[in-house]
Amino acid sequence: MQIKSIFAKKKKYAAIPTEKAKQEIPEGLVEKCHNCSKIFYEKEWKNNLHVCPACGAHHKMTAQQRINSIIDEHTFEEWDADIETNNPLDFPEYEQKLKKDQEKTGLKDAVVTGKAKVNGLPTALVVMDPHFRMASMGAVVGEKITRALEKAREQELPIIFFTASGGARMQEGMISLMQMGKTSMAVERFNRAGGCMIVVMTNPTTGGVTASFASIGDYHFAEPGALIGFAGRRIIEQTIREKLPDTFQTAEFQLEHGQIDRVVKRSDLKKLLTTILDLHRPKGDK
Repeated sequence: MQIKSIFAKKKKYAAIPTEKAKQEIPEGLVEKCHNCSKIFYEKEWKNNLHVCPACGAHHKMTAQQRINSIIDEHTFEEWDADIETNNPLDFPEYEQKLKKDQEKTGLKDAVVTGKAKVNGLPTALVVMDPHFRMASMGAVVGEKITRALEKAREQELPIIFFTASGGARMQEGMISLMQMGKTSMAVERFNRAGGCMIVVMTNPTTGGVTASFASIGDYHFAEPGALIGFAGRRIIEQTIREKLPDTFQTAEFQLEHGQIDRVVKRSDLKKLLTTILDLHRPKGDK
């Protein structure tokens, strides 16, 4: 008869947190990096502009977080905040989905426009919010972008775009696709008036947004690792019947092939924008 040693190692099992233990952790206290899976306190996350302190992965920001990260405090004046869609095609359940996103984000639709100052330099702003219908471009997004370009032209302001979109909004069909031409014409009028347009592409910038106003500015920048493209990888591979490189459609790939001017870390962005705004300061402006 064998007697087990009292010194034999016991098996280790993972402890499953009880519901009470889960409730004791305040919501929003920590954030987990989607790239390296490391966990950080929310305060540290915010102080680092939602960039992972360990691996440098740039995470999504809300429109308001993005605006606050670059403008001078208390200088933002929002434009056209109350415009919202009326479900032009009577698409089933679309209104309920819009209401859900409105409650979640506090926005009427997927873009915030206005004017502010960046280190004392006035500029117009167009900031897309990926948390609202993936910042897809419907009639309201196209209209607000067009109005922002017109106001910037009238007030002789440069304009900064932060793009983050899944493309066209399927619930608005052809109306959504028409926004590509509408916004592109607004950019053309702005350019003819001598305006300066800066585009910062964030993750993801795809579909009709990439194929229209996002690609026809004066300066094109992107955040590290941002997905930038028109059609998806799988569609392209099936069409050309070739395997695409792993870096395909990343910001770094687009830089290598001349689609953008520079890949810019979020921590360096405000300084770069200030330099460009200063270069394009109106004559006689002190």
